Amino acid sequence: MPNRDFYQVSLKVILKNKEGEALILNGHPKGSCAYFYDLPGGRIDKDEFTVPLTEITRREVIEEIGNVEMTIDPKPVALGRHFVPASMASENTDLRILCVFFEAAFIGGDIVVSKEHDGFRWVNLAEIELEKFFVSGILEGIRMYLGIRD
Repeated sequence: MPNRDFYQVSLKVILKNKEGEALILNGHPKGSCAYFYDLPGGRIDKDEFTVPLTEITRREVIEEIGNVEMTIDPKPVALGRHFVPASMASENTDLRILCVFFEAAFIGGDIVVSKEHDGFRWVNLAEIELEKFFVSGILEGIRMYLGIRD
């Protein structure tokens, strides 16, 4: 019998402004994206099994960047596998996280970054050197979103 792994699920948003730039968040120095960038979003809570994915995604985005106006496309656009070592996990165990990426349009509002990140910026994902900005599952998902194959 195979030894199956267990994954947590994180819903991430590629939030794009009218210029087509994506919002990226500075990774917290003590987080799993330390010194790199992250995307808004987060993990599904235990009590959210029957909640629509777009509602969970919206909740997570609001927690991380404030109550901005956006429209979220309900169809996922990419996947990525993110590893968080036990030394960085509040659960004190290695975490494997499946990131499900959604595209969203930023309509307006003030971006107020939570304590989980150290700021933000807007970038054109097709014009940056992805490996200098992203790691792990975030990099894998953005590469898939852009159609970049290894």
